[in-house]
Amino acid sequence: MKAMIGRTISLTLLFSGLVAVFFYVFINLSLEEYGELLLTTEAADMPLVAWLLMTIFVVSLVIAGWMTSNSRAKENFITKKLENLYSKQEFVPSKKMNKQTNHSIGQLYDVLDAQRNSLRRITDERVEAQDKIIQERIVQERQRLARELHDSVSQQLFAASMLLSAITEQAEEGSQIEKPLLQVEKIVQQAQLEMRALLLHLRPAALHNQTLAKGLEELLHELKEKVTFDIRYRLEDMELSKGAEDHLFRIAQETLSNTLRHAKATEVEVLLIQRDHLAILRVQDNGVGFKQDDGKGGSYGLQNVQERAIEIGGSCKIVSVPSQGTIVEVKLPIQKGEMADDSSIASG
Repeated sequence: MKAMIGRTISLTLLFSGLVAVFFYVFINLSLEEYGELLLTTEAADMPLVAWLLMTIFVVSLVIAGWMTSNSRAKENFITKKLENLYSKQEFVPSKKMNKQTNHSIGQLYDVLDAQRNSLRRITDERVEAQDKIIQERIVQERQRLARELHDSVSQQLFAASMLLSAITEQAEEGSQIEKPLLQVEKIVQQAQLEMRALLLHLRPAALHNQTLAKGLEELLHELKEKVTFDIRYRLEDMELSKGAEDHLFRIAQETLSNTLRHAKATEVEVLLIQRDHLAILRVQDNGVGFKQDDGKGGSYGLQNVQERAIEIGGSCKIVSVPSQGTIVEVKLPIQKGEMADDSSIASG
């Protein structure tokens, strides 16, 4: 409103000056005659000067109103475009604005959008780099813990187990000390199994550019040297994505770790085969099993296995019968010719 009043006063003064100059230059009258003409000439009982001033004021008011409305429309347009820019909407040129203004605002959109994308990319790269560093440190720490546990606690448990076995053999049959010694020996042996399962779980899930079959073969070969039960396996090479291979390798690790800790099995069979465009990983033992309808399946530590299978688009089937054993089977659809680096799913 203030802007409109200011424009009206400025235009009134400007037009009044122009009219005065016009009359003075183009009408051959002296100043006295000119003043008398304006003051004495009347129309509708009003002097000519009043009509001129009123007309000038009305014209100035109309022009000032038009200028204010046009300026306000431009301000609203620019404000709306800036709001759209903040909300990431695309720029649409307006017919009310000239080509230069539309072009300038369009360039502003392009520059800010490029900067926004650049900042987003830099942020994503920084987060990815930090995640990579964290994962590397986690793997290094797990390897360090595994080495220390293997070199200290695991060796001490093995020595204690051997010593207890020797003492038990020397103890007289039926003596009072024989039963406690057998119980202690059983506890130490269970602790050894727990330690082996922990070392297996701490083993890094990365395959280090090996195929899934080769990584599982090395894992099972290493495990056979540390456990007393029989391990059989059949592993077929197949083309899988890097993320799928890492997850299946981790599933095998966790399943074997659970078998060591809970199953009390004497035989374990591991299969990795491809049938009808499906990658099938199956781990079967003849251990104690569990009742699947008693709500204790989760205590067997297989919930993570199911979640990992779902993450890579597969399915997990768990079948367990008390005193007969447990089967964990994961099926993953694969496409022929799928490349190993098509996708990358971070492993836990």
